[in-house]
Amino acid sequence: MKKILLGILVVFILIQFIRPEKNDSKDGKNDIATVMIVPENVQEIIKTSCADCHSNYTKYPWYSEIAPVSWYLAQHVNEGKEHLNFSEWTAYNSNQKSHIIKDLEEELEEHKMPLNSYLWIHKDAKMSTEQYKILLDWVKTIEVD
Repeated sequence: MKKILLGILVVFILIQFIRPEKNDSKDGKNDIATVMIVPENVQEIIKTSCADCHSNYTKYPWYSEIAPVSWYLAQHVNEGKEHLNFSEWTAYNSNQKSHIIKDLEEELEEHKMPLNSYLWIHKDAKMSTEQYKILLDWVKTIEVD
């Protein structure tokens, strides 16, 4: 039993050296706010409920440094940014923007975001019905160039 526990401990220590890549660059040169007006109340909703997974302003908690949790979080954040990254908005082409807007409207109408797994730990990210409406109304004003 001691050898098994020692083996598990060694594996746990070794996996700590496998570090996922993080993008918390705070780079906003392509941010959506550089090309359109984002009302303050919308900015606050995005900051509180969306930015950790959908911007370059991800706030990684202390436990994001511990494998295998770090891998799980990195995968979720990377997947979120693949679908939408508010910090990279101007880098998207017109087709991508149209697709993102359509998907975002659907996600908001069905209250699919933020993910329940995110809300377990980030209670303040839970959006009210009014916040969903505010964000959805704003998304519907986005024009694709």
